[in-house]
Amino acid sequence: METTRLSSKGQVIIPQSIREAHLWKPGLEFNVIDTEQGLLLTPRMPFKPTSIEEVIGCVNYKGPKKSLKQMEEGIAKGAKESK
Repeated sequence: METTRLSSKGQVIIPQSIREAHLWKPGLEFNVIDTEQGLLLTPRMPFKPTSIEEVIGCVNYKGPKKSLKQMEEGIAKGAKESK
């Protein structure tokens, strides 16, 4: 278990081993949630979560819908061609 200390400015340093394990870089913002056990820090998402329906238009595919089997076959074919 790691420990840290609250500074006179109200700052807390997250131990380096934890920052590295989570790939947290300087400047990352956190949500601070007050719980019965203490504070919970969760990284803020740089963008709001989106659904596939919100972004599917960016692929510009105009043909008929493809089944999962057809998509998997296409991926396998592309993988063979790229070798």
